Amino acid sequence: MSYFDAASAAPLHPVARQALLAALDDGWADPSRLYREGRKARMLLDAAREAAAEAVGCRPDELTFTPSGTRAVHTGVAGALAGRRRVGRHLIVSAVEHSSVLHSAEVFEAEGGQVTRLPVARTGAVDAGSYEAAVRPDTALACLQSANHEVGTVQPVAAVAEVCRAAGVPLLVDAAQSLGWERVAGDWSLLTASAHKWGGPSGVGLLVVRKGVRFAVQGASDERESGRAPGFENLPAVVAAAASLRAVRAEAEREAERLRELTARIRARVPELVPDVEVVGDAERRLPGIVTFSCLYVDGETLLHELDREGFSVSSGSSCTSSTLTPSHVLKAMGVLSEGNVRVSLPAGAAEGDVERFLEVLPGVVAGVREKLGAPAPSAAVQEDVLVVDALGKRCPIPVIELAKVIGTVPVGGRVRVLSDDEAARLDIPAWCEMRGQEYVGEEKAEKGTAFLVRRIS
Repeated sequence: MSYFDAASAAPLHPVARQALLAALDDGWADPSRLYREGRKARMLLDAAREAAAEAVGCRPDELTFTPSGTRAVHTGVAGALAGRRRVGRHLIVSAVEHSSVLHSAEVFEAEGGQVTRLPVARTGAVDAGSYEAAVRPDTALACLQSANHEVGTVQPVAAVAEVCRAAGVPLLVDAAQSLGWERVAGDWSLLTASAHKWGGPSGVGLLVVRKGVRFAVQGASDERESGRAPGFENLPAVVAAAASLRAVRAEAEREAERLRELTARIRARVPELVPDVEVVGDAERRLPGIVTFSCLYVDGETLLHELDREGFSVSSGSSCTSSTLTPSHVLKAMGVLSEGNVRVSLPAGAAEGDVERFLEVLPGVVAGVREKLGAPAPSAAVQEDVLVVDALGKRCPIPVIELAKVIGTVPVGGRVRVLSDDEAARLDIPAWCEMRGQEYVGEEKAEKGTAFLVRRIS
């Protein structure tokens, strides 16, 4: 089985396993106690904090271990906003942040705060100038991920941090995807990360709050971890997280070069091997191991199941794989195709042979799924000069398949009106038009669902 979903959780690093087992023997006592076992546990905790701080590039007393990366984000956002409450109640986030950041923003908004969500380019990157334009006198905090978790695009953190510093606004960086590869550049104020993203054990997060940043812990707290993460530390997991972070960093430069070559191979060859595919994300400014593409006329859930049968574990942002039947907020913000979406995220040590086998298997898998879904005939009728396709009640990718079947039957300049009640169609039909050289005219309300209007121009 080839595990290609390291962006969700990286396999446990051998160093993490060794450190975890050793700490289970020596790190079980309460590190706040003064007897011998407690002192030994305290030494392990202090050493882990120093190692993690060195990897991050901060002071040890600025770093807190939390029960997860999500908890680090929630604590960091809430604490920074509360600490600067007198300044104002305005928060800036990008539209492609991890859901933990967006959920924190929703809570803040529900409590009366104001949130500005900044758009991104089709590559998934933000423009530092948009942060400069969004900053207001009452802005309490800005958030920006170091790199996107779904498409791998690296964000201009240093430039945004400079903008925020000039405006006197702290910047919180979600570094979950990138910290295992390198330090986060720029004069940021707060940082969060999660150990299971770099090969550490799950259940350990990092929260860094720079000295001088106003921060007020919300909710109940105690004397542990500066009051920012109440409860007894999972010391063995903390030790393993810090040890594995140091280990992966030592290997990062060599491994990053190797994985970049493999993902570049996937980016180049998938469109050659599989027709009607859009490779998404920035082609240059990207993480080493992530490559994402979307296949027209493919059900994402079926595609993932078929790849799993062939021995490949991948993930998807397609609405077809979602219980809510809505596309990934990242793909939606980018304005790219969501149907048949596949994210390949290679773990450290991924074999070249496994990548080659994936490229051999993929065309047949996609063709098989398309064949299964291509059978339904579109229900079409002509109304004046518009061909109407009734795709109501049909989920992605059927509305796009039916559009593709009939677009050639109308004359150049003619229009097709696709009726759909699938939220994904709002994203996928414009994306199809861009890929196929047709004009997306827009959408309008229909008696049932929404009508998406397309003009044939080629």
